[in-house]
Amino acid sequence: MVGNQPYQAGRHFLQIPGPTNVPDRILRAMDGATIDHRGPAFEELARRVLDGIKPIFQTQDPVVIYPASGTGAWEAALVNTLSPGDRVLMVETGQFATLWQSLATRLGLDVVFIAGDWRHGVQAGQITAALADDKNNQIKAVCCVHNETSTGVTSDIAAVRRAMDEAGHGALLMVDTISSLASIDYRHDEWGVDVSIGGSQKGLMLPPGLSFNAISDKALAAHAGAGLMRSYWDWVPMLSANKSGAFPFTPATNLLYGLNEAIIMLREEGLENVFLRHARLAEATRRAVAAWGLETVAQMDAEKSNSLTAVMLPEGHDADAFRAQTLRRFNMSLGNGLGRLAGRVFRIGHLGDFNDLMLAGTLCGVEMGLAASGVPHNKGGVQAALDFLGEG
Repeated sequence: MVGNQPYQAGRHFLQIPGPTNVPDRILRAMDGATIDHRGPAFEELARRVLDGIKPIFQTQDPVVIYPASGTGAWEAALVNTLSPGDRVLMVETGQFATLWQSLATRLGLDVVFIAGDWRHGVQAGQITAALADDKNNQIKAVCCVHNETSTGVTSDIAAVRRAMDEAGHGALLMVDTISSLASIDYRHDEWGVDVSIGGSQKGLMLPPGLSFNAISDKALAAHAGAGLMRSYWDWVPMLSANKSGAFPFTPATNLLYGLNEAIIMLREEGLENVFLRHARLAEATRRAVAAWGLETVAQMDAEKSNSLTAVMLPEGHDADAFRAQTLRRFNMSLGNGLGRLAGRVFRIGHLGDFNDLMLAGTLCGVEMGLAASGVPHNKGGVQAALDFLGEG
């Protein structure tokens, strides 16, 4: 018994959009002795992960690794490049974009926050218009969430970069790729991103605790004149120590063991195959939702996430009550609705170490949970997904 909860036979289905299931290979890799983080064995490990993480971001730029959640990496991106009172442009695509805006405001930045309906991604035209209005180049950074974990909406970052280039604006481009990294195609270099922000607990298949900044030369140049206070988050001591396979503070050694194994696993599967697998499982999930007669939060097909699917329940039905019933009856955790979507939405995570049979079990649990909770729906969602998966 855990707490007051009786034991339930079989595996627990953790189908939230992160933290995701940690595969056995990574758990075994993490189950190692602590080593001297100033010694040669650690230096070798550090060099492997610092080099190995770059292809995951599809970059040649340096990537720094913090013992922190993704929120820490957000803060690092801002304090290393900006000064108090600097203006930043952000877009309200969901709860995590809103939290990033709140963090920026608390740091003393002047945030221009383009309002959104939480059902669409960043619209390049809005970026173009905002930058065109910025006659004095007061906007120092454009900050976007690539894959909004609260809504299941993916934004077109390449289009954002084109909009910035067409406007001839020199602002930095910062992108949260926390729930898209190693799940959805993300191209730091090709898309001209200046700071990419990542976390360990989603597509990288690790427990929470590591976060990442991929840093362009332009962002490093901005660091020299940035006036926001920083100490722990300062890139320069990190980059300096990393050159010799070290960290300026005590690193999360065992998580780095796990990261090394995750990089090996992603390399073995091939990043393109990882993206194709996520796209296939996401499409099967969306077919199930459509067959149930339910609606996804994401409204545009091109923006529907391959990491997760956020599903709206019919008016008058409580998504949290449905989730609680599904957990109690079928031992499966689904993601809750966040912010303005609280109680209205549940989220199915289909990212990380995840395959066809795991998805089939997940969708069975959802369909049984809908029936057990009295949520109006059509039968046959699972079959629609299986028919798609069976096509090859």
